[in-house]
Amino acid sequence: MNFRALGAALAALAMVVLLPAMAAAAEVTVYKSPYCGCCGAWVTHMKDHGHDMKTVEMEDLTAIKKMTGVPEPLQSCHTAVIDGYVIEGHVPASDVARLLQEKPKARGLAVPGMPVGSPGMEGPNPQPYEVLLFQADGSAAVYSRR
Repeated sequence: MNFRALGAALAALAMVVLLPAMAAAAEVTVYKSPYCGCCGAWVTHMKDHGHDMKTVEMEDLTAIKKMTGVPEPLQSCHTAVIDGYVIEGHVPASDVARLLQEKPKARGLAVPGMPVGSPGMEGPNPQPYEVLLFQADGSAAVYSRR
């Protein structure tokens, strides 16, 4: 039996299994108003998908949005940072996972406004919405449609 080949195969298998789990466990720092219930629901959504969440409550998020480079037309009720990316608003955890796996050159993802049916904004009559990938220059492109 070739123990070297077996060891290499087991190491490769461990990487295939463990790397996605490690990416999912990346800590997210979310900046939100202490009075926003939907922001708390989004935090729960992210926790339910394996993320460690650090919440920073602030009365005014204007400075955070400016510091993280979120263009005004893309702004929503909370701003999060994970692994060097900005997550603005009610972005689904599956899109965050895809972002962390693909690692595109971008500032981050945004769901502008607060569309009904997005994570944390569940309710009757969900609206279709887009998740946007945005750049440091403020440009954005559709990342996913929901």
